Amino acid sequence: MRISSRVAAWLCIGALGVGAQARAGDEGWERASTATENLEEPWGDGVTSESFTLGNVERRQVFENVFEYSYRVRVGLGPYDVITLHRVVREAGPWSPMRTAKSVFLVHGDALGFRGAFLSSAASQAVSPGQSMAVFLAQQGVDVWGIDLRWVHVPSGTTDFSFMKDWNLGLHARDVGTGLALARGVRTLTGNGAGRMVLLGWSRGATVSYAYLNAETQLPQAKRHVSGFIPVDMAYSFAPTATKERQAACQTHAEFVERQALGQYEGGQLGLLLKGLGSLAIDKPTAPSDFLTGATNREVGLLFGAATYFFQKPVVIIDDYHWAGGAFSEAGLPTGLAWTNERFFFDTLTQTSPYQSIGEQVDTLAMWCGAPNVPYDDHLGQVKVPVLYVGAAGGTGGHGVHSLSLLGSTDVSTHLVPGYGHADLFLANGAQSAVWARILDWVQHH
Repeated sequence: MRISSRVAAWLCIGALGVGAQARAGDEGWERASTATENLEEPWGDGVTSESFTLGNVERRQVFENVFEYSYRVRVGLGPYDVITLHRVVREAGPWSPMRTAKSVFLVHGDALGFRGAFLSSAASQAVSPGQSMAVFLAQQGVDVWGIDLRWVHVPSGTTDFSFMKDWNLGLHARDVGTGLALARGVRTLTGNGAGRMVLLGWSRGATVSYAYLNAETQLPQAKRHVSGFIPVDMAYSFAPTATKERQAACQTHAEFVERQALGQYEGGQLGLLLKGLGSLAIDKPTAPSDFLTGATNREVGLLFGAATYFFQKPVVIIDDYHWAGGAFSEAGLPTGLAWTNERFFFDTLTQTSPYQSIGEQVDTLAMWCGAPNVPYDDHLGQVKVPVLYVGAAGGTGGHGVHSLSLLGSTDVSTHLVPGYGHADLFLANGAQSAVWARILDWVQHH
């Protein structure tokens, strides 16, 4: 079999699903007027609440009495210096979210935004629209918030990515801080109290969340937003014994730094690739693949799920890393998925955002490599919030446990799911009982 040379990026995809912001006029959406909230300073560096405007609020019904609200927030002067905040919550009546004591703020990973990571079933007819973690938590009385990072808003067809030059881990962590401040402000203004929120990050979203917590330790207690932390299937750094993984990370880091030096600030158009794989697997499943000789489009789509490591360049960092557990033929091609509905998986691939900044990937690889020194772990020992690590045996799994030892937290627990791949944690038919119920129980007690 021959794999196309078009794949050049190392894959650490922590979110599956649509990243595009909802547009006015989309079916099921309603619009409210623009409003600027008078909130506390979100980051502590002189940026005041007047800098942030909650744009036109969009609302849609997701499942039964669970609704999603979306807020567009400008965070800079550039055309794509925008984030979108999402809120998934039960309603007492139209435009009237129920008051809740518990809340969580979700951060997606590479390639795809909030909806696909945590609300992916709403975009697929293969499963119930309620088969997403955000819906599950909302049904149990949790106020679910989350973010679309800046690159999610960059449209297909963009060719000049110079605006991404300084989009790195620190910038995205800052945007998470802004999102947390606004979410807490809205909760306070609507009678939910001013309590801090549990922060959950999946894959690269966990990396961004670690970086945020590292920075938050330098703020006064009154300006901190996080009450607990749930990193999902991600290592912030590798253990000293993970020699192979660190060496592979160093090699990949060197290649990515070289690309940056040559003026490449976008990460390799991974979203466009995934959208193509998913669309072909749905529309022309039995046709020969142009991407991989000797395989059909369906088999290549399944291969990305069941053998994601096969697509990693220049080297595999974590052996057997995959999104979804699968079965294989004697020829080495996948025949199906073990835990996740196949069509649901393909539907998810079609919902990617086209482009992503390379900066946060370079920063992550530097920490995995151990060099060069980056500032995103200087204060981890001062992080004292309770922590739950959730890992998939077929994803990053146990490699994420070492990072917990870098924190100053004393309330630390782990939940490793055997058999699951990286995305099975959020897409599998049994994820509600195997993963989400454990997260819910932890949130309710923290």
